[in-house]
Order: sequence, then structure tokens, then C-alpha cells
Amino acid sequence: MIDLRDRAQVVPRRRILRALGAVGFSAVDLSAAALAAPRAHGRETAHCVNWPAWHSFRDRFIPEGGRVIDPSSPRAHTVSEGQAYALFFALVAGDRARFEALLRWTEDNLAGGDLSKRLPAWQWGRRDDGSYGVLDANAASDADLWLSYVLGEAGRLWQERRYLALASLLAERVLREETAVLPGLGRTLLPGNRGFVLAPDHWRLNPSYAPPFLLRWIANRSADARWQEVLASSHSVLTQSAPRGFAPDWTVYEAPGEFEANPSAPPDRNGSYNAIRVYLWLGMTSRDDGARAQLLRHFAPMAELVDRVGLPPETIDIFDGATSGTGPSGFSAALLPFLESQNREAALHTQELRLKAQPAQADAYYDQALCLFGMGWRERRFAFAADGGLVLPAETQVQSSCATGASAPGAAR
Repeated sequence: MIDLRDRAQVVPRRRILRALGAVGFSAVDLSAAALAAPRAHGRETAHCVNWPAWHSFRDRFIPEGGRVIDPSSPRAHTVSEGQAYALFFALVAGDRARFEALLRWTEDNLAGGDLSKRLPAWQWGRRDDGSYGVLDANAASDADLWLSYVLGEAGRLWQERRYLALASLLAERVLREETAVLPGLGRTLLPGNRGFVLAPDHWRLNPSYAPPFLLRWIANRSADARWQEVLASSHSVLTQSAPRGFAPDWTVYEAPGEFEANPSAPPDRNGSYNAIRVYLWLGMTSRDDGARAQLLRHFAPMAELVDRVGLPPETIDIFDGATSGTGPSGFSAALLPFLESQNREAALHTQELRLKAQPAQADAYYDQALCLFGMGWRERRFAFAADGGLVLPAETQVQSSCATGASAPGAAR
């Protein structure tokens, strides 16, 4: 029984029961009964493992306990994406204390004190008058998907129904507030809950906001069939917005079925800091995912380009393949799973040599996050199952503190 008097128990009992019932994820998967059932994958209890890269990230970017600070930003800001990523890394590391601190800060500062009632604001930081608070109250659907996913998997692995309830409520709210039915695509994930409907028949979309394994995880666990529609439309967005196999940062969809190729709109024809995550997510998707092979074939030109030129470009014109600049080290880390999945051994080795010789800049939050994803996956610290579920090493040598210990990475693919 959950002690609802605990300060951390922010979800009222009636919402827990509702979220674990028919409204959100199916009771079969996320009910108390599921918590008592044998685990299909992943370790069952919270252990702290020795993950030096996480310890470094935690100490540098989360100095205040629960807020991920981007020190390179003028306003020392925090974004909901950073909070969600850090929650995922804390879960992989078994860092329950930091997980709770991150969740509490996110809820208190980005969601007005209650994640069960509202989506978190996208950006928080220093205002013009020197005070700190929300800078942009709009939500970001990629962060919201990650929050739902991480809370759901934390609830499963740590047997915590409060996390499961929040996961369900967040997914329900994403479906209601951050998706729309687009003619020719069906129900589709929007980048946020407002500002992305450009005209009655034009929408701005971001392909990197919809990792296939996250949407499959939600679709497989939700009683709402609309999630299957979102999963299907996300595959269409990925492929149709990348006609030559290079993902764009942003794209504009025009009903009834066209992705605009506007030469005068660079954001709609360039792939760079957003798009790099498309390759990262595809590379980490389970080989048993039914859509993975087709998606990897479609984006094979990116692997071929990196194999040919050696290092990932900073920017790619998605229509003519022209490149400019060299991407930072985080780009190389993000491509590790993708190049491994594409069997590009020479290109993979080149990226690994670069990361040894030229690590990501210490104060570059985004690069460091990409490194934790790409290198953590490559080190077999985590993987994603065919149903999207998180796979952690079956057993690790652990200590009682996340600051010490020895791990034995070996998560199955």
C-alpha cells in the first residue's frame, strides 16, 4: 500500500486508481498485479551502478540536486527535455535519490506543482529582472513522451505505483493536447500543445520528437487505439520528410499528403542538431521491432555519407545532400548505435577513435547528453526490447552508493 501522506506522493489516491484502470495504460500491464509479476526483462530492484559518465554529467549539470542546468545558455536555463533525459540516465544508473530529486524539481517548477494536472513547461531560467522562473510555458512533446516512458519503466523496475500513475496520466494528456488528426497522415504527434498549426492545412513537425521505441511502448500498453495511429504516422513522418535519407531538423506538412520542400526556408531543408537524434533513436531501436529494418534502409544514405567522409557533418541539406561544417563530438556519439546497426564497422571505429581523442566539451549539456545515450548503449548499459521496454543488465556488481561500485554491462539487444 502506498503511503499517501508522504510528501513525494503527489498523485491523489483516486487519480492513481483511475490511471491504473481503463482510462490510461491497460491494467494488465501497469496494475498492482503487474508489479508482482515476474519481470520480462531488466533488473527488478534499484541498484546503483558505476557509470562514470553519468556521475560526471550529474555533478556538472545537476549541481542543485534536481535541476539540469545548461551552463552555456545566457539564462542558465533548464529545458524539460533535459529533465526527462536525466531521469532516464538516473533510472539506468539505479540512482533513485537523484531520480526523485529530478522528478520533484520538474513537478514543482515546470508543472505548477502537479504533473498529474498539466504538462511541464518547456523552458525555465533567469528572467530579464534577474529572477528565475518559467521562460516559455509551452510544452515539448518529446520531453513529455520521455517523461511518461521513464516514469512507467521506473514504476515497473522499482515497483512504484505512483510512477505508473503519473506515466499514464502524462500519456493521456499528450494524446489529448499534443496530437492532431492530419489529413493524409492520421493522428500525429505535434511538437507541443500550441504554436505548430501554421494554417488550417499546414503543420510544423519535428521528426526527432518521436523515438519509435517510445511510441511502441506506449501503444503496446495503452487501452487507447489512437496510440497505434500515432505510431504509424510517426513512421510516415520520418520517411516522407527525408526524401533522400537525410532527416530534417523541422518539416512542414501540408494536407492532404505533402511535406514542403521550400528552398527559402532553411529550417525545413537542413538536418543538424535536432536531426542527429533521428539516427540515434533508430540505431537504438530493437532489431526485433517490425519497422526497424525498413527505417534503417531508408536512412542508409546517412551511414554511407559518414563512412565516406569520416566524421558527421554539422549540417546536411536534405534535398541535395550538400554538407557544411563538422558536427561536434556528441554527433559522433549519437551515431554509434546507428552505425553499428548499419554494419558500418569502419565508420563506427572512426567515431570511437574520435571520442577517445576529442571528448565532448565539458560544459556542453546537449553533447554530453548525446554521449550518455550513444556511448551508454554501445557499452551495453541499456537497450530497448521489441515492445519498447527498457532492458538493463541482468545482474551487476553494485555498491550502496552511486558514487562508487563496479558494473558489468551486458544489456541484451
